[in-house]
Amino acid sequence: MIKFNFNLAVLLCLFLISCDSQNGKSKEAENVDTIAADNISADKEGAENDTAGLLKSGELTLRPLVQSPDFPDAILELNKPEENGKLKPGKVEFDYEIKNYELKGQTSGFCQEKCANSKDGQHIHLILNNEPYIAKYEPKFEEELKEGHYVALSFLSRSYHESLKQRQAYDLRQFVVGKAANKNIDLTQPMLFYSRPKGEYVGNDTKNILLDFYLVNTDLAENGNKVKATINGNEFTITQWKPYLIEGLPMGETKIKLELLDKENKPVKAPFNPVERKITLKQAAS
Repeated sequence: MIKFNFNLAVLLCLFLISCDSQNGKSKEAENVDTIAADNISADKEGAENDTAGLLKSGELTLRPLVQSPDFPDAILELNKPEENGKLKPGKVEFDYEIKNYELKGQTSGFCQEKCANSKDGQHIHLILNNEPYIAKYEPKFEEELKEGHYVALSFLSRSYHESLKQRQAYDLRQFVVGKAANKNIDLTQPMLFYSRPKGEYVGNDTKNILLDFYLVNTDLAENGNKVKATINGNEFTITQWKPYLIEGLPMGETKIKLELLDKENKPVKAPFNPVERKITLKQAAS
């Protein structure tokens, strides 16, 4: 009788262990199914985000760049030159104060490896009279300036040249060098400045060409101001202020024209509007 009870107890224990094992497998499988479902959902959402806001014209596509990290607390302040200052021709001192942003740091994100990226890191874009920007990696420097009236836009840039677009990250002012007349441009009016693309792209840098511009005193909307981009004759209407990747560009020369339009699709009467640039794409040397 005792032997029978012992055998029965052993069988009962084996049965309970088997049930626990099956329940564990069931819970584990359930967790795996949940994770897989979450991954599928995330992949689907990522795919939707990847195609949201695409602009197409001819064989070209503008794809919104959405992977960039934000720097909401970054601040740029310009101490020199002073607003409406009168300066001598030659070396002009620029003195910035940068807060909550690391000049020379590499910006993480998709474009750090997939776009033209500065090996010297994050920097300042200085745009004078809407000419091609000058990249500066120190908060203090001297720039050789000829006699003339200058409108100077400065803003913080990621290492791959995408601008920070919050109000505290840029400065706009005007000054005079030499005996040139002060034009007293109204800097409170809507204005558009060209930033990227710029210059020559070679090899892998030709795959993702960043289109980025800077707006002051305005925003973009379907029923408001907008930017018309004409790239090799292909026209795009941009109603959201964000960076784009230009896809489908051929090797060789590309012509880009940016124009700020009002709600009636007429050019906004402002300095430097429209603006045109040329860039060159080249195959890597074999």
